[in-house]
Amino acid sequence: MAQQRQKLNTIPKVYDPHQAEERIYKFWMDGGFFRAIIDPSREPFVIILPPTNVTGDLHIGHAMVASIEDALIRWHRMRGEPTLWLPGKDHASIATQVMVERELAEEGLDREQMGRERFLERVRDWVSLYGGRITEQHQRLGVSCDWSRERYTMDEGPSNAVRTTFVNLYKKGLIYRGERLTNWCPRCGTVISDLEVDHQEEQGSLWYLRYPYADGDGYVTVATTRPETFLGDTAVAVNPNDERTKGVIGKSVVLPIIGRRIPIVADEAVDTEFGTGSVKVTPAHDPTDFEIGRRHNLEFVTVLNKDATINENGGPFQGQDRFDARQAIVEEFERQGLLEKVEPHTHSVGHCQRCNTIIEPMVTLQWWMKVGSHEDSQSIAGRAYQAVVDGEIEIVPQRFSKVYMNWMENIRDWCISRQLWWGHRIPVWYCSACHRETVSMEDPTTCEACGSGDIEQDPDVLDTWFSSALWPHSTMGWPEDTEDLAYFYPNSVLETGYDILFFWVARMIMMGLQNTGQIPFRKVYLHGMIRDERGSKMSKTKGNVVNPLELIDQYGADAVRFALTNGITPGNDSRTGARKLEASRNFANKLWNISRYVLQAVDQAADFGPSLPVDLSLEDRWVLSRLDRTVAKVNELLEDFQLGEAQRECHDFLWNEYADWYIEMTKVRLREGGRLSPLPVLIHVLESTLRLLHPFMPFVTEEIWQSLVQRLPDDPSRPPSIMVSPFPISDGSRHDGQAEEEMDLLIDIVTAIRNARSELKVEAGRKVEAIIDAGERKPLVETYIQQVSALAKAHPITVYGNGQPAPTPDRARVAVLGSARVILPVAGVVDLGAERQRIDAERVELEEVLQKLEARLGNGDFVSKAPPAVVEKERARLSEYQARLEKLKERLAEIG
Repeated sequence: MAQQRQKLNTIPKVYDPHQAEERIYKFWMDGGFFRAIIDPSREPFVIILPPTNVTGDLHIGHAMVASIEDALIRWHRMRGEPTLWLPGKDHASIATQVMVERELAEEGLDREQMGRERFLERVRDWVSLYGGRITEQHQRLGVSCDWSRERYTMDEGPSNAVRTTFVNLYKKGLIYRGERLTNWCPRCGTVISDLEVDHQEEQGSLWYLRYPYADGDGYVTVATTRPETFLGDTAVAVNPNDERTKGVIGKSVVLPIIGRRIPIVADEAVDTEFGTGSVKVTPAHDPTDFEIGRRHNLEFVTVLNKDATINENGGPFQGQDRFDARQAIVEEFERQGLLEKVEPHTHSVGHCQRCNTIIEPMVTLQWWMKVGSHEDSQSIAGRAYQAVVDGEIEIVPQRFSKVYMNWMENIRDWCISRQLWWGHRIPVWYCSACHRETVSMEDPTTCEACGSGDIEQDPDVLDTWFSSALWPHSTMGWPEDTEDLAYFYPNSVLETGYDILFFWVARMIMMGLQNTGQIPFRKVYLHGMIRDERGSKMSKTKGNVVNPLELIDQYGADAVRFALTNGITPGNDSRTGARKLEASRNFANKLWNISRYVLQAVDQAADFGPSLPVDLSLEDRWVLSRLDRTVAKVNELLEDFQLGEAQRECHDFLWNEYADWYIEMTKVRLREGGRLSPLPVLIHVLESTLRLLHPFMPFVTEEIWQSLVQRLPDDPSRPPSIMVSPFPISDGSRHDGQAEEEMDLLIDIVTAIRNARSELKVEAGRKVEAIIDAGERKPLVETYIQQVSALAKAHPITVYGNGQPAPTPDRARVAVLGSARVILPVAGVVDLGAERQRIDAERVELEEVLQKLEARLGNGDFVSKAPPAVVEKERARLSEYQARLEKLKERLAEIG
């Protein structure tokens, strides 16, 4: 055994992630450890990776998703469960088309010039480039996806699922075509959903426009933030309960410039606090006006072209850009004496999430999916609503269940068409002869109604979220009855950000139940957003966006993963930055150095038993008890998706208990030899901790684990990789309250001496005398006096107790530790005169600061006028400085 160990390579002094990560990932891939195996005797654990848009490189949000999901997958895999983590990519209709069109614009081209087929060829080239890059980037992060099952929304299988769903819903009357008010993006040239509109507060104006009464007797004044839409006004509305305007209901006004006569109607939707209480009604260009228009059977007049220029209904303003027309209209109102006034006005303006263009509400002809009401248990929305209400699907954190249900209670039919070229084309053909529609699974050559060959396919594509909504079952082979679908569906967990709860999660629930009759997943875990160190949302305009691959190059994949999931809690935003990344890298280095110490001890030792001995020292029993409690807590936290807390437990045990105390105490035993070698316990705890940390830091733990097991006796049952070794579990048999209590006392004694040394400014290399009054614990302290001396740099140490009280010198530092006292004679340790002078000077300075603080907080004007947070901060400073002053006075009393 000893001779075999001498042949092993020594573990390097420094861990080099760049040298290790690529090699280790290849080892995992070659070993087939990521592949999901169907085992009918066991329930699988399944996560579907949210399909990444093929629009460029991964961002820090993708890295966090990958880190969270990989931790969950690796944990369940190590528990012996069949696991499937299915990766995929999304064709992202709007986003991808925008990116490719930008690239074309730089070349002086546009898609209309190229034609549909050439443009789609260009998009497919883009996807081929970035799709492969996204896979490589995920692998750099160390994700353990089953790459043999990787899917893409435009693959044959998912595409077949999309078409099947559309055809089935159409034939059931759940998909229809109709004109409704939609959000139109002039830049993207397509309708977008409410969820894809970013509302931004902007400083604008409120224009007060006069509309003359048709009978010539005066005018009514309306206020608007969009004067250009007056061209499409078909009524003026007032609130029926507004005393100011009751007399005008039923009258008519003439639309200036255009000359159209429009009625004044009464509607309770009118806000009496806005403007004059009379509002212009443009049903074709405003959500509220649209509903008013339907209630009062008003005409719908569209005044904008798809590029946001004024159309033929705009009279003299036809052809002008919407904002140029706005200025021209205001000038014309002013020229005619019909502009009453203009006021500054801050309001919310909708912008396209993809290109930041101001969107226009417009009535357009679109395809819609009828979802029904949440109150109808047989409707698409009703079944999805009930699945969460009944607890079939659990949302973590639970508070988002209410958010989900509120959205479902107010859900409207889903606009599923987009005026794009890239995506799943709508499988509807229109007949020029009989004007009927043909909808089928196969591309038709003739009209199914009249047999005419003069048919043309709808030019639009389906909303990207339509295909994404099928992801949990389309990736498993649905609509075919595949083995994967039968075993891996429903999924175990859907992990994603809370920002797409409606975009994606709700729609997957609706479509999963609609297509399969089963929920798509049992749990939904929603993580928060990543912010920078100051708490700001990351954005390119702020310049605080972080590239995860650059971070991996700088810190290593383990440090990046650990930083991204450190401190996170379900549904709450988290911060990351250089300090967090450096701390995570330091922790990886700490793990490496601890492991290197243990491995060197193994290499230098004679043969030892591989199992834990029966006869254990106090520190052995203590560290095994603390490990057991940590194991139990980590498993409990992971069950509750508290990954950040689970990491903290691992971190604190490894650094604060195993490294700082147990290893330091075993150094004495290793140095002196003896009957009780700490090596079996050192190895057991290290190996167990590596397995605990593996889901969070896969690369470094694999590298160390392989070095460790090479040094252990051969064991044919040992797994080939840490990732398929058992995750530690606890049955409580190692819990040892007595050992923990006794070790806590020794730790408190060492800590008290260290604190006193620090406060007394004792030189690092100098030992201090210590008197310990241990009471009934005197035998324990005497047994460990050598370790206490080494750890606290204290000598000589005199122990009293068991009825023998300890003397207290006149000038001494005393720390009371429950049942024990630690006494450090001060004389001879420090220059008492110099120390007294230093402390007294600090006291005087502190008293001056306190006097100013007390005066400020005693000033009524400051307390009443300053922001509450500032006042509270000053009060906290006052409490802190008062405590410091008391401490200084105590130290002055100690040294006399």
